[in-house]
Amino acid sequence: MENKATNTHQPERRPYFIRTSPATFDLEEKTLEQRQPWFDQFDTSGPYRLIVQEIDNAVVGFSCSSRLKEKAAYSSSIEVSIYVAEDKKGQGIATHLYQSLFKVLATESNLHRVYAGITIPNAGSIALHQKFGFESIGIYHEVGYKLGQYWDVEWFQKKL
Repeated sequence: MENKATNTHQPERRPYFIRTSPATFDLEEKTLEQRQPWFDQFDTSGPYRLIVQEIDNAVVGFSCSSRLKEKAAYSSSIEVSIYVAEDKKGQGIATHLYQSLFKVLATESNLHRVYAGITIPNAGSIALHQKFGFESIGIYHEVGYKLGQYWDVEWFQKKL
């Protein structure tokens, strides 16, 4: 009788940033159905936009703008986010995504401020945001717990 070893270890299926990085505070991958409310906030007009970058029919990054807070008095302020696939960093994709997003947002006359939260340390993201005119306004200390530790988030703002 032949003795065969079996591989009971299943490869990790969660996307890179969920598995290995505090860049997102998502802990588990969501199905498309679970993610649908997030997609539904974006439109082809108005301040809530999603810009996607594809290479060879694969999504390699996105930038988006979303509601900062629910109460109506916050409506002139938005939060932006950006993600680029780990193996595509340093190729100018993030710059292109933010240029595209801010070009669209410049047409929104009711917007006053843009905010971005960056889990620190993240020198690359901080440099990108500073390149687009963001200034640091403070830190939420130990606001998220992931990968066995607490993480700080530095907040940045930009006037439109």
